[in-house]
Amino acid sequence: MKYSPSTALTASGMESSLRALRSWSNALTMSSDMATIIFCIKSGTVAMYCYGNLYTFRTRIAMYSDWNMTVIVEVERRARGQVISKLDDQIERLDGLTYKVRSQSGNGSYTVKFSTLKDWSCSCPDHIYREVKCKHIWAVEFSLRIRDKVQENVVIQPVVIDSCLYCKGQAIFKDGLRHNKYGDIQKWNCRSCGRYFTINVGFERMKHNPQGITTAMQLYFAGESLRNVTRSLRLIGVEVSYQTVWNWIQKYTALMEKYLERITPQVSDTWRADELFLKVHGNLKYLYALMDDQTRFWIAQEIANTKFTADVRPLFQQGKKIAGKKPKFLITDGAPNFHEAFQKEFTDMRRYYNPQHIREIHMDGKVHNNKQERLNGEIRDREKVTRNLKTMDTPILKCEQIYHNFIRPHMALDGKTPADKAGIEVQGENKWLTLIQNASAKYKEPKREARGNQI
Repeated sequence: MKYSPSTALTASGMESSLRALRSWSNALTMSSDMATIIFCIKSGTVAMYCYGNLYTFRTRIAMYSDWNMTVIVEVERRARGQVISKLDDQIERLDGLTYKVRSQSGNGSYTVKFSTLKDWSCSCPDHIYREVKCKHIWAVEFSLRIRDKVQENVVIQPVVIDSCLYCKGQAIFKDGLRHNKYGDIQKWNCRSCGRYFTINVGFERMKHNPQGITTAMQLYFAGESLRNVTRSLRLIGVEVSYQTVWNWIQKYTALMEKYLERITPQVSDTWRADELFLKVHGNLKYLYALMDDQTRFWIAQEIANTKFTADVRPLFQQGKKIAGKKPKFLITDGAPNFHEAFQKEFTDMRRYYNPQHIREIHMDGKVHNNKQERLNGEIRDREKVTRNLKTMDTPILKCEQIYHNFIRPHMALDGKTPADKAGIEVQGENKWLTLIQNASAKYKEPKREARGNQI
């Protein structure tokens, strides 16, 4: 609880007010300007009301007239909203942006609507006159979280050897090592057919071991040049040329891209798009990128020759195909080609599907494109080291997208990757190795699970 003086206080008035608090407060702290007093309440002196796992405390304190008490009741609104969300027939979904919540006093219902510019809004008096987050908004948010828990989750696990390559029998056992120039490979023997075999999933007929190859890719997309990567690999006993590292990047980028395009990320309804200039073989080009706002998942990309007149419809078409849906909000700058492609690809007057295109963005405003600019900074860091790209279909940008989505942890996502937030979990300490192994065509589709408990 926080107490602030409404009028100027005298020293005697302050002292008497503090004495009134000391009789039941366990700890008391005063700010340096004597404008705020924060105290902790002794247990047993107040009534406790329980709503699930949330608690709210109430008390009555006799205060002098020169003090104005402001009670923080946000926890109470949150607790009541959680209770409403668990009751049947209390929340009705009108569309993806509008909900109707029944009044708990039996006086009709209130409309809760979402807008990117104004966040949630409610037609109840508590929200309109006090301008606070009311219990009806909390109820809608809790119900959305419950619905998200049953979304399908994709788990990409490291490949485990459990059957013979020839007879598919389960009676296999380890039978020594095969010593190669750059490492040892485990040999397996099958009791059913009597044949032995080795499994080096995704790295068959490669001279170098998987650890060296994946380390090279990690170093390169973390910001090193090809020649710096080769110098670092020498420290772990891997002698390769920069051309060999480049061949690895080309081969495994194509392999992972073909595999990952079959997995649908669970992105939000708000997307962002922006363009970034870069040089391709000495010529100025523009990279258009489409990213999800909530998970920061890089959905699609396109390279064009111009900035304001380029056709970005293929970018939006690719985004719809990968995400499996259309966005309800699109945040871009004021470029006219974004709006033209938005109207043609995302709006549908026959089905009355009218998403919003937000083009009035400012760096210091409430609606900005800072998240997209952060992605542009990652791309710029990679392009700065290479100085320029050789071709428009270079695998560097494709693998940079894979690195951003599935490998690199983000501080803004609490150390998780955008794929983790989008319901795609890549397991294993070496995520490069897990992706390459699962990208092998002879292995099964990724395992699909449910997020949390089915509710």
